[in-house]
Amino acid sequence: MITAKLIDNIWATRKADALNGFKLMLAEEIGGKDHGRRLIVVDIISAGIGDRVIISTGSAARRMLGDDNIPVDAVVVGIIDDDCNFG
Repeated sequence: MITAKLIDNIWATRKADALNGFKLMLAEEIGGKDHGRRLIVVDIISAGIGDRVIISTGSAARRMLGDDNIPVDAVVVGIIDDDCNFG
């Protein structure tokens, strides 16, 4: 899992049918060796722009969506509430 900040919404007018109904967002990793790396994530918990979040990646992310065949590599699984310093 990684920590990130949600920085924008992503709209895709054309996408794989399996992605219909999912909210896509742009996240920027905070802390860790890949600090500043950006990735597109699926938000299943109604987080918002500016929220610091926990992201699950890989096959664990697809399991959160209930289908290993969905073409998703990153899913928001938690919103960080406290004032921890992530670098």
